Amino acid sequence: MKTTRFAFVALLASLASAALSAPAPAPAPGAYRVVVNSANAASSMSREDVARLFLKKLTVWPGGQAAQPVDQSKQSAARKAFSQGVLNKDVSAVESYWQQAIFSGRSVPPLEKASDAEVLAFVRANPGAVGYVSGGADLGASVKELTVN
Repeated sequence: MKTTRFAFVALLASLASAALSAPAPAPAPGAYRVVVNSANAASSMSREDVARLFLKKLTVWPGGQAAQPVDQSKQSAARKAFSQGVLNKDVSAVESYWQQAIFSGRSVPPLEKASDAEVLAFVRANPGAVGYVSGGADLGASVKELTVN
C-alpha cells in the first residue's frame, strides 16, 4: 500500500511540474487590438516599440507628443493576451516589473481602466493615448487601430 501511495504522489508531483513548466499558449489571433486617438499620425509600429511605450521606456511619439499608455484591469482577457503577445510576459511578471520600477523611483505603471469602453473613452479624449481593447470591440469615432508589426 505504501508503494502505491508513493507512486501516486510521485505521479502527481510529476504532472504538476510538467504543467508549471509548460510554455504559455500563444494568444489567439484577434484577442486584442492596439488603439490610438485618430489624431495620432502613427498607423503602425513595431511590437518592440509598442512594448517600450507600455513599459514607459519610450515616452513620446515620433512627432514629439507625450505618449499616454492605458492598461486594462489585471483580470481582463485582453490584458492577458496583450501582455503575452506584445510584452512577452504574463500579467504577474508585468506587475513585478512595475513594483521594481516604483520601488526604485524610476516610474509608475500606466493608468488602468476597467473595460474596453473606458479605454476607448480615454484614448478618444487624449491625443497621445495608446491602449488596447478586445478584438471584437467597436472602436467608434476618434479612435483607430494601430497595426503592430
